[in-house]
Amino acid sequence: MLRRFGLIHATALNMTNMIGIGPFITIPLLMSALGGPQAMLGWLVALIIVMCDGMVWSERLMGFLFVWQFVLSGPLEIASGYIGFSQYLGYIWKGITVRQTMLVVTIVGLANLALLYRRITSIAAITVTLWIGTIVTVIVVVVTGALHFDHRVAFDFPPGAFTFSLGFLLGLGAASRIGVYDYLGYYDVCYIGDEVRDPGRVIPRSILLSTVLVAVIYLAINLSIIGVVPWRDFVPAASHPQSNFVVSIFMERIYGPGVATLFTAMILWTAFGSVFALLLGYSRVPYAAAKDGYFFKLFARLHPSGGFPYVSLIVLGVLSIFAGFVSLGMVIDASRGGRGRDERGRSRRTPERLSCLARLATSRAA
Repeated sequence: MLRRFGLIHATALNMTNMIGIGPFITIPLLMSALGGPQAMLGWLVALIIVMCDGMVWSERLMGFLFVWQFVLSGPLEIASGYIGFSQYLGYIWKGITVRQTMLVVTIVGLANLALLYRRITSIAAITVTLWIGTIVTVIVVVVTGALHFDHRVAFDFPPGAFTFSLGFLLGLGAASRIGVYDYLGYYDVCYIGDEVRDPGRVIPRSILLSTVLVAVIYLAINLSIIGVVPWRDFVPAASHPQSNFVVSIFMERIYGPGVATLFTAMILWTAFGSVFALLLGYSRVPYAAAKDGYFFKLFARLHPSGGFPYVSLIVLGVLSIFAGFVSLGMVIDASRGGRGRDERGRSRRTPERLSCLARLATSRAA
């Protein structure tokens, strides 16, 4: 396999995966955890957690990944992106039904497979293109929010917001759990270690760089939105249907439904970029395990002309589509819960393609 991913490509892959649809659909859930803007502390706590975890992912000495568990949990994470895509599409496609949602998941999943079914040289360019779309979307949100920011709306804390109590700690824990979910993906480049130039330098730098940049982006997005749309308008999330596409509502209140519809399309681009990055990285894991003799040999096959693991790509891609037919909450809980198992096998030094995977089976515990 060719080493074509440099620091920019690796950082773009991680950031595209991390941002995705996550912050656009979880802001109402985050605010609901603590009942106000103080819930943003959850993202800061989550940042500390993932920064420490990111350093572990950059290590070379590791235990082997329990691939069977990953083949199930990986598609679930990808499916959460497909479902989030369909959820935001609901702003444009009014009254979308369950069957129509399943159709959207299928079409998006097949399109994702089609784009990834090619050489890594072409994928590197597609990754950067999707990343640029993600960054443009974020910039539009942040700049718009900054131009219309009202500190009285943004920092309208409820009474006793920072009163230290058991309830506060439980709420902070819930907010941090959502924050960690939003940061997931900082390790994505680890899955394609065989295709990264100078992996010993590029992988750890891309992880730390993407994590810090995304943390700044998340806080900026959050402040931009609650500085325009009062947090009480979408908290608690369960009783406010508009929380499914709060950023679209944010743009609608400022520029009207026409611009909001256009911006929703940009969010859908961002969501697709995330599932593209996820499937790209995750499809390399069963391949690497099979190549080392720890999984079915069938998964070690490379495309005769493209040189990519097409069997692993197709299997995980199809499983992701089927996983997208259930609810978002069920998928998120299942994918996070699946990461709480112990590592299997003895610790040993491995090639770059498996470096950074040591924490996959033990981190992300619910």
